[in-house]
Amino acid sequence: QVQLVESGGGLVQPGGSLKLSCAVSGSSSSRYGMGWYRQAPGKQRELVAAITSGDTTNYADSVKGRFTISRDNAKNTLYLQMTDLKPEDTAIYYCNRNSVGLRWAWGQGTQVTVSS
Repeated sequence: QVQLVESGGGLVQPGGSLKLSCAVSGSSSSRYGMGWYRQAPGKQRELVAAITSGDTTNYADSVKGRFTISRDNAKNTLYLQMTDLKPEDTAIYYCNRNSVGLRWAWGQGTQVTVSS
């Protein structure tokens, strides 16, 4: 059973930074394309950043230039460095495989709130 544990969220002022972590257990995440997703209140979950098994990255237009996805295969951990945060980045952030229909069970996510 694969477990995903996200951490690192919190309350931050506009323009601030946070670094999220996603610890994966029960499988080697390095074999898979992975992604960071977010879900804001009343909205559908969306993919904001993805990284392939070969470490090619892609970003949603809304976060391009501000967010950086990375992975540490030795620690089986995925990261999301977020800078220049905006109120519209407020959401619960989740990690998972970037593969429709082949995702693992979702973790609890980590709340990011951007507010002054």
